[in-house]
Amino acid sequence: MHFEPSFQKRYHKALSDPAMIKAVKNGTGRLRGQRAASIEAVGPERWMAFRDRAEAIRLHVIQHLDQYLEQLVDNVLKKGGHVCLARTGEEAVQYITSLAQKKNAKSIIKSKSMVSEEIHLNHQLEKLGCEVIESDLGEYIIQLAGETPSHIIAPAMHKNRNQVADLFNAVSKKKLSTEIADLCGFAREHLREKFLGIDIGITGCNFAIADSGAITICTNEGNARIISALSPTLVTIMGMERILPSIEDLAVMLSLLARSATGQKLTVYNTLSTGVRDENELDGPQEFHLVIVDNGRSKLLGTKYEKVLNCIRCGSCLNACPVYRNIGGHAYGWVYPGPIGAVLSPLFQGIDKFGELAYATTLCGACCFACPVKIPLHDMLYALRNDKVELENKGELAENIAYKGWSATFASMSRYRFSVRMARRFQFPLVKAGKIAYGPPPISDWLKHRDMPALSDKFFHEIWPELNKDRKE
Repeated sequence: MHFEPSFQKRYHKALSDPAMIKAVKNGTGRLRGQRAASIEAVGPERWMAFRDRAEAIRLHVIQHLDQYLEQLVDNVLKKGGHVCLARTGEEAVQYITSLAQKKNAKSIIKSKSMVSEEIHLNHQLEKLGCEVIESDLGEYIIQLAGETPSHIIAPAMHKNRNQVADLFNAVSKKKLSTEIADLCGFAREHLREKFLGIDIGITGCNFAIADSGAITICTNEGNARIISALSPTLVTIMGMERILPSIEDLAVMLSLLARSATGQKLTVYNTLSTGVRDENELDGPQEFHLVIVDNGRSKLLGTKYEKVLNCIRCGSCLNACPVYRNIGGHAYGWVYPGPIGAVLSPLFQGIDKFGELAYATTLCGACCFACPVKIPLHDMLYALRNDKVELENKGELAENIAYKGWSATFASMSRYRFSVRMARRFQFPLVKAGKIAYGPPPISDWLKHRDMPALSDKFFHEIWPELNKDRKE
């Protein structure tokens, strides 16, 4: 999918798509409501205790990441698996494409994986002549549309059922209605055929368990479980930070992940895979490859942004964010949208390229409150704004001029009162129905969505002497 080069052009394009905005608002509203009901059932105090425990687990892992990575790798190798430690996305892609060539793979079936989106894996495999099929329903929809995910857990949230029906009818042998049951039925029937001819299966990873080498995959559709059971060669891709010390820690994280993401007590399918199947087992891969991707993560260790690695990809911050709800995911321009994307994109891809995203926030703190592992996203967004200005060694020219003028005016009572009198006198061409209706850019953009009252005939400091005079008399 081609993205406009600037954030401003992307969000203007999003704001002109009412169908997308309606779909995103409906989807995020539903998920927020389900999450709130789930937390209420647990109880606010217990929920906060869960969050404190989850934060402690993730902080401990990140602070001892080298030890847990070594332990994980050792246990995967002991169980007959192969491990690739990829410093960059390109190294991960090279490893997987070389494996596909070695296996002469024609059919590659994937479950949902944000890291595979991050490294643009599908495109490189297709260049080899492989047929790459996304088996997650949402991912399959956007694959047909030639788009990238617009939400972390609901990648096709921006599509309504009429748009999905059009996409499915383009590949269906029979005309499909817009009924959800019919659309799901088609996807189920169509994808099941693909599962029977897997050459290589590729999955993501929600959590890797260091002390056992087990890979945990959470889905509501069961597609990842089918892939891990039927693939002769299985590849799992994971970000290097997605590790937990033990199965006991997994119990905490699974509960928070499901409740934060969709309001469920648990995800429907929680699959733990330990690699190559034994001789007496009926299913499972004959060959297992774990690809652990750095791609910019390690450079955050020990920095003020280190806590962003705590993220468990629940998408809760997206649902809480008023900016995301109004512009959708594609306006953010890279793989990760919403508040977490506004932090990760400039950190992974460069502030010079994605630094504008730090301004895609009201700094209301809703994202931090929603985060199950208590990542201070609003503080990081504010810090990224400072970093962007320091990197460029300047702010916006118009903004600098405006603040210098404001400072000079408000530093003197006489200048302040003179400017107020002049503004009140010359505002009349801009006023309509008692409100400022017009103005030069960037005020004109601001006024499109907000009301600004016109300056009154008298201000409080002018009225007060008269009121005080009456009181004295």
